[in-house]
Amino acid sequence: MTPASHHDAVVIGAGAAGLMCALAAGRRGLRVLVVDHANKVGKKILMSGGGRCNFTNTGTTPANYLSANPHFCKSALARYTPWHFIELVERHRIAYHEKELGQLFCDESSKQIVAMLLAECADAGVEIRTHCAIERVEHTDAGRFRLDTAQGRFEAASLVVASGGLSIPSMGASGFGYQLAQQFGHAVLPTRAGLVPLTLSGKHAERLHDLAGVALPVEARCNGASFRNFMLVTHRGISGPAILQISNYWQPGDDLRLDLLPGTDIDALLRDWQRQRRDSELKTLLAEVLPKRFAQRLCEHWVGSKPLRQYTPRELDGIAALLRDWPLVASGSEGYRTAEVTLGGVDTDGISSTTMMSKALAGLYFVGEVVDVTGWLGGYNFQWAWASGHAAGQALGGP
Repeated sequence: MTPASHHDAVVIGAGAAGLMCALAAGRRGLRVLVVDHANKVGKKILMSGGGRCNFTNTGTTPANYLSANPHFCKSALARYTPWHFIELVERHRIAYHEKELGQLFCDESSKQIVAMLLAECADAGVEIRTHCAIERVEHTDAGRFRLDTAQGRFEAASLVVASGGLSIPSMGASGFGYQLAQQFGHAVLPTRAGLVPLTLSGKHAERLHDLAGVALPVEARCNGASFRNFMLVTHRGISGPAILQISNYWQPGDDLRLDLLPGTDIDALLRDWQRQRRDSELKTLLAEVLPKRFAQRLCEHWVGSKPLRQYTPRELDGIAALLRDWPLVASGSEGYRTAEVTLGGVDTDGISSTTMMSKALAGLYFVGEVVDVTGWLGGYNFQWAWASGHAAGQALGGP
């Protein structure tokens, strides 16, 4: 084999976390190589936010993340905030807007974020190689990392694993990062699809599948978590922001409840209807506050329908309770195929929260989605990528 190409650091994965780590390290004068088996960099960046990249969230706090150790993310997030990334975006004259709840999107295209990161990497002297599949990784007796790849052998004092999780395998996602972690003695916590549509079966599927395309605001609740946003009925089940959010907290068999009229005093609404619109049927009135087809289906299978004057107070109380706490039995999720993120991953107990370096092997770092830190929907996962990548990039070559 030809002699190895030597670098200060090799970063595996040319996604958000990997590129941020590389440019941060490159700015410090380190010789950095980024390798990725894909044909182009930043594929998940490019597809995110409907092609406009929800690149951060101004309301980011550690409370917006799930991890076996909820304190782990605090250090990196505190040292590289959304405002640091916004400053970078503004310096590159990328126009952006806030969509809702602190979510920032490019006005034009997610391609601008990738171009910005590549320009920063180029300015910092970072070398990037795509189509570079890794065949073997070793830690040599000399204390260096040796990578045999489709494009030759590379050696470096530091190795950064920024290879992502298992979500969206069509984009090239794989479990390679987890395998590397285990190879070097790290525990990997069980993984599952996160921010993912849920599937229905049985009577719920039969009753709802032909309503595909119907959307309504709900508050989804499961295991003590709740999110208020839209739900979308699909051919296979349910999706939309509220459902994607709650999917991180739900597992098969868990109780999932929906408030179908969030923010509404449903008891007062039903009493007002009974006083003022006594002869109107319940399904007619519900169709004024819910999508018409959804309201009709709800009445057909769950609450019935008759003129409001015929309901007893107890019956109205029962309808209000159901609308406020509608039980929806999900059977599963659509899995990694459509999941935006992967829950679980490399156990944070084995990583420094300050530097992202392995506690077991000096010079080995883990950043981004491969780590057991998962954000809510709405730019939080990108902010973790920027923050964790920056933390490692600042530490590479240090103790």
